[in-house]
Amino acid sequence: MAIVIKRPEEIEKMAAAGRLLAEVMEEVAAHVRPGVRTAFLDEVAREAILARGAKPAFLGYQGFPATICASVNEVVVHGIPDSRPLQEGDVLSIDLGLYYDGYAADMAKTFPVGRVSPEAERLIRVTEEAFWKGFDAARTGGRIGDISAAVQKHVEDAGFWVVREFVGHGIGRKFHEDPHVPNFGRPGTGPKLRPGMVLAIEPMVTHFPANVVILNDGWTASAGKGNLAAHYEHTVAITEEGPRILTGEV
Repeated sequence: MAIVIKRPEEIEKMAAAGRLLAEVMEEVAAHVRPGVRTAFLDEVAREAILARGAKPAFLGYQGFPATICASVNEVVVHGIPDSRPLQEGDVLSIDLGLYYDGYAADMAKTFPVGRVSPEAERLIRVTEEAFWKGFDAARTGGRIGDISAAVQKHVEDAGFWVVREFVGHGIGRKFHEDPHVPNFGRPGTGPKLRPGMVLAIEPMVTHFPANVVILNDGWTASAGKGNLAAHYEHTVAITEEGPRILTGEV
């Protein structure tokens, strides 16, 4: 495992990329409502990224055909935007990434489409809370397993399921770097957390236990009909002073 430690000036470049990405997410989120097509949200994201002098990270990555991942209801991640209008009560996860000045940034949020069920609201809330539990554990001298265990405990205490098939990751000049950052695991295990590490911490949670399957398009990862999924992610730098979110400084 080759974990790339970033110099302070590199982290500042990643923070600049992260600020742009947070702005783009806000622009896209403003259009989420019943009747909107995810293909339109994809256009909004692509134009917003290019307008800022950045480059979409997902478009063309290993053949992915879009700028955003738009994952609806039971789709956990990697949903391909399409022409179907969003429906009242849907749950939409948007995953976004870009490159700016040679560095990558990555984030994801889950949005209610109109009014959703109380259980869908709770799933979205718990997934975001789980991120913050992992974030709080991302401290110099700790280990990756501390993040993983904190996320898992919060999700399972709420009665939901942590997805095993997909995990967070290191990020920097490359979009995916070492180490893996699972959302499940034991405290005190895995690589040691050191200043200069930058991680994409991203809880992926489903309502019921699931074996996630990839659909025929080769991308869409489904938890099964009727099993709602949520996703929440930020790019986080490990520093001597504590963890720092690089994708939330709009």
